[in-house]
Amino acid sequence: MHKLQAAITAVNGYAPDYVLTNHELETLVDTNDEWITSRTGIKERRILKGEGLATSDLAVPAVQGLLEKRGISAEEIELIIFCTTTPDMPFPATANILADKVGAKNAWGYDLQAACSGFVYGLATGASFIESGRYKKVLVVGGDKMSSIINYQDRATCIIFGDGCGAALLEPNTDGYGIIDTVLKSDGSGREFLHMKAGGSLKPATHETVSAREHYAYQEGQTVFKFAVTNMADVAAQIMERNQLSADDVAWLVPHQANKRIIDATANRMGVSADKVVINIERYGNTTNGTIPLCLWEWESKFKKGDNIVLAAFGGGFTWGSLYLKWAY
Repeated sequence: MHKLQAAITAVNGYAPDYVLTNHELETLVDTNDEWITSRTGIKERRILKGEGLATSDLAVPAVQGLLEKRGISAEEIELIIFCTTTPDMPFPATANILADKVGAKNAWGYDLQAACSGFVYGLATGASFIESGRYKKVLVVGGDKMSSIINYQDRATCIIFGDGCGAALLEPNTDGYGIIDTVLKSDGSGREFLHMKAGGSLKPATHETVSAREHYAYQEGQTVFKFAVTNMADVAAQIMERNQLSADDVAWLVPHQANKRIIDATANRMGVSADKVVINIERYGNTTNGTIPLCLWEWESKFKKGDNIVLAAFGGGFTWGSLYLKWAY
C-alpha cells in the first residue's frame, strides 16, 4: 500500500475542424511556409470558427468524450479546474459555464490563469485536492481559443497560436501510480515581454485601446525564447535529479508545444532521445493551456501502465514548471 496519490485515469481532447495552414497565413502577413516551419516547427493550426462560440465550446466535446471513456456521468465530477488564458468572459468562471453545459451539477470550480504553464499548475493543484482525501474525482481542463486574442496582422504571434482543448480526470490511487512530484516557478518581471496590454484593471477597454489594437497578445519573441529554452529545460532536469531518474528511466517527455527548438533543447538537457518526445506542434501550433492535454490524448494508446512521464511547460508571466507522474492505466 503506497501513500494516497492523484492519478490520471482518463484523458480526452478536441480540436476544431478549420485548419489554418502556413500557406493561408502567407496571404495575411509577410511570411512563408519555410520561414515558419524552420523557426517554430508549425505547419498548421486549428481555429474555432462560428458566431457565439467560446473556449467552453472547445471544452464540451473534450469533457463529454472523457466521461464516456471513463464510463461515468457528469454528476460524479466534484471539482473542475479550468486552465485558460481566454475565458469566455471575465466572469463568471469558464469552469462554471462548462459545468452547466455538460451537466456537472454537483461540481464546484474555478479558472486558473498561468498562461502556457496553466495545465501543469492545474494538475498540481488538482492533485492536492485528491491527496487531502477531500475529493475523488477532479477534472482538470486546459483549453484556449487563442484566435480570439491574436492580431492576424502581427506576424510575430499569428503564426504561432491555435485553438484547442484537452481534459484529464484525477482520481485517488494507492498503488504507486499518479503524480509523484512537481517543480513550479514564476517570475512576474517577465510580464513586459509577453502580455496583453489592455482589457484588465490596469488599462480598461476604451475606444483608444481598441483602435490601437491593444487587446491582442503581445510577445517579444527573442527574449521569451531565451527564457523558455533555459527555464523549461532547467525544471525538467531538476525534477529528474530530485527523483533520481536517469534518461533511461523516463518513458516519455510531454512538453508544452510552443516551439520545436525549445522542445529539442529540453529533451537534450534531459538526455532523452527524440523517440521519447511527444510532439504535435506541426498540426496544432501553440494552443497555450491545451498543448499538454492534447498531447496526452493523442499519445494515450502508446503509454503503458507504470511509465515514467515528465511534463514541462513555460508561459507568459513568466511561469514555468515540470511534473513527474507514473501512468496509471
